[in-house]
Amino acid sequence: MKSVKESVTETKILEKLKKYPKCIELVKYLFKDTELQEMQEYANNVSIKRLGYNDHGPVHMRQVAINSIKMMNILHDAGIQTSLEQEEIGTFEDSLCAVVIASLMHDLGMMIGRQGHEEMSVMLALPLIDRTLNNVFSDDIHKKAVIKSIAIEAIIGHMSSRKIHSIEAGILLIADGCDMTKGRARIPMAINTTPKVGDIHKYSANAITKVTIQHGETKPIKIDIEMSAQVGFFQIEEVLFTKIDSSPAKQFFELYAGVEGEERKRYL
Repeated sequence: MKSVKESVTETKILEKLKKYPKCIELVKYLFKDTELQEMQEYANNVSIKRLGYNDHGPVHMRQVAINSIKMMNILHDAGIQTSLEQEEIGTFEDSLCAVVIASLMHDLGMMIGRQGHEEMSVMLALPLIDRTLNNVFSDDIHKKAVIKSIAIEAIIGHMSSRKIHSIEAGILLIADGCDMTKGRARIPMAINTTPKVGDIHKYSANAITKVTIQHGETKPIKIDIEMSAQVGFFQIEEVLFTKIDSSPAKQFFELYAGVEGEERKRYL
């Protein structure tokens, strides 16, 4: 059974996609896919209970989808075309479908383990992607091919460990990095109390109180991060900035961060 937070997040996703009927059809299909739900939940079990990492499950993947959709819509409003649009090979809605698929499946590889989980995610996601696209796009082989390709690129590139080239994959990379608020670290902080190497990721994430994605001032998209303590800067500089810096969409972003009540530091 889905949690309240999952259901609330799903409602927000559908609201942000209301202009795109095919994308809504695709998302509704994915939300009803019980195999995907089980895989997301087990990935979270392995991440938190076995490995001691933060949330990599259904809530995280849905939050990444919200982040991705916000960023894609802002770029669209600014008249910036996706890679599929620039290459005249697909529509904005096709790009949106690909990014949403990648958002909801990018961490499935955590079912296996942390190392190389991007590649494992692709392997585990492929049957789900094929099933979804065959259901939503039926006999449109062209759309199925391009959407599948972009989704796979986004999934395999979401850790900055592999060179990616499309704006769509670049958006997913940054959207993933933006899910860093303290709620994501709450459970592992509570159940893993023995100190070990890597705890800085949990403590830094726990210091992040708010991440805002909105229209920028000098660039299309502004990311503004508020934290309760200086340790949060580790999360910005070692995780998010690394992802933005390697993203094909870097040129479209402003990045600000700071402790509550203090002046923001501008990174981009």
